[in-house]
Amino acid sequence: MSVPYEKTVLTGNQLDRKALLLAVLGAGAISCSAIYVTLAHTGYATAAFYRCLLAIPGLTVLAVLERRRLGPRPLRARLWAVLAGLFLGVDLVLWNHAIADVGAGIATVLGNLQVLFVALAAWLLFGERPGRRFFAALPVVLIGVLLVSGLAGHTATGQHPAAGIYYGLGTSVAYGGFLLILRQAGTTIRHVAGQVADASAGAAAGALLLGLAFGGLQLTPPLRTLGWLLVLALTSGTVGWLLITSSLPRLPAALSSLVLLLQPACALLLADLILGQRPTVIQVGGALLVCGGVLAATMGFRGRPSASSNRGDALAESCSPSGSVAMANRT
Repeated sequence: MSVPYEKTVLTGNQLDRKALLLAVLGAGAISCSAIYVTLAHTGYATAAFYRCLLAIPGLTVLAVLERRRLGPRPLRARLWAVLAGLFLGVDLVLWNHAIADVGAGIATVLGNLQVLFVALAAWLLFGERPGRRFFAALPVVLIGVLLVSGLAGHTATGQHPAAGIYYGLGTSVAYGGFLLILRQAGTTIRHVAGQVADASAGAAAGALLLGLAFGGLQLTPPLRTLGWLLVLALTSGTVGWLLITSSLPRLPAALSSLVLLLQPACALLLADLILGQRPTVIQVGGALLVCGGVLAATMGFRGRPSASSNRGDALAESCSPSGSVAMANRT
């Protein structure tokens, strides 16, 4: 799941090396997500449902401790978080489809496109026009998507590159919807654990509904499958999220964005080493274009909030390096 952050800070001229180490470890933890989904070898809705369900107990404990320390969250904020979680459930199911169609590493690269959709939505809904670098980066990203999917040339990491593109774009759109709705919760970053726990519950419900409606849901998966999904829930959904949320706000904005781009890079490497999904040279080039374009787009985003609302400021933060988006529970 992604949690938008407060503006990153740098004390004096010294870099917080401990924060950097934690951020790198967090990016490494969440980069294994698609690998675990593949190793679980189960239906798309099943993987999405259980990875969220198994993460809820730990997140609930953290949310209770957070409540004792900071006080309760408004009911309205909790309902918005659950609603956002429904979109996250859609996102996870679509992303699992993309993993099967284009491979674990490539699907992770495609999953980084949500920042573009959020920025465009913020422009259309709240009048926040992105900067020039955002528009300059769009064609670069689109070319990268074409190359990384395997449509241009032979693909060695998936069997259905065209379908993989659609699922990859669909997962980014759904995740963008998740971020937009989550921002309506109106709570500060201090109540992160409770917000993530509520959204995870919503995501589990969303995946369950999709599985019941379209099939592919296995309520009693094998123990081996549950084991891999439990590892996924603990590493990506809990540990990786904790490492990232505790470290990125303490890093410079540009550095936080670069650290998060380690996630798709590590995913490509791990997919090759563990699953034997070796991307072609063209796909690697496409991945570099996608990641570079996303980085340029986020650093080029300059929101112009509407006069009637502060919600645009929040959306701008979720798209900019100062509000770097970590995909701890989603990828």
